[in-house]
Amino acid sequence: MDEDIKGWLFDILKSINEIESYYLETPKMFEMYQNDLRTKRTIERNIEIIGEAMNRILRAENKIKISNSRKIVDVRNRIIHGYDSVSDDVIWGIVIRNLPVLQKEIEELLKE
Repeated sequence: MDEDIKGWLFDILKSINEIESYYLETPKMFEMYQNDLRTKRTIERNIEIIGEAMNRILRAENKIKISNSRKIVDVRNRIIHGYDSVSDDVIWGIVIRNLPVLQKEIEELLKE
């Protein structure tokens, strides 16, 4: 695997791990997320990083096997360019449903 791609995969994994670190001592509850502006902004920033890294990966190797890779980039663009239309529900859904799947896929790719 190309070293740049490997570096971007590590960036994605690092951002996922950082998001998960906020919930080591706090339950993953939507209401808590919704009422904590600092955590919301930090999670959004990490999703931006994930999206930018994914965008770079897709430009370098568009046949890479990562679920919803294009949607990940789209969410990043929405957060950055349409910040006023970003829904807490959408971001929370990504944290709960999509990031665990993405984490497993990235870990598998890094084993190759």
